[in-house]
Amino acid sequence: MKAFQAVKIISGTLIVLASLNAYAQSNDAAAAPDATAAPSAKAVRAANRALQRKVLKALARAKGLTAGNITVRARGGAVTLEGRVSDQGQSDIAGKTAQGVPGVTSVKNALEIREQ
Repeated sequence: MKAFQAVKIISGTLIVLASLNAYAQSNDAAAAPDATAAPSAKAVRAANRALQRKVLKALARAKGLTAGNITVRARGGAVTLEGRVSDQGQSDIAGKTAQGVPGVTSVKNALEIREQ
């Protein structure tokens, strides 16, 4: 009878310890952000603005280009150039400069040639 009582006590103790151990473990899947999860809308807007600033900075530094009347829109790596330039050469320079900026995947050159 004492052996049976000892087995019950040991079994009960092991069950309690096992349940406490399982409860104390952290859930790594919930604690770590999912790498495949889509970024938040705020992060996407910030990335688009940062890319827009990079392209504008590159356009301002480009030789042979007056970038004062050029507007840049960026969305997910796709860049759109809008505004007016004085000739086709400046439009080409703007497109090539924008394409050379890291992070740009495509460039839509919607620049208008301003007649003088």
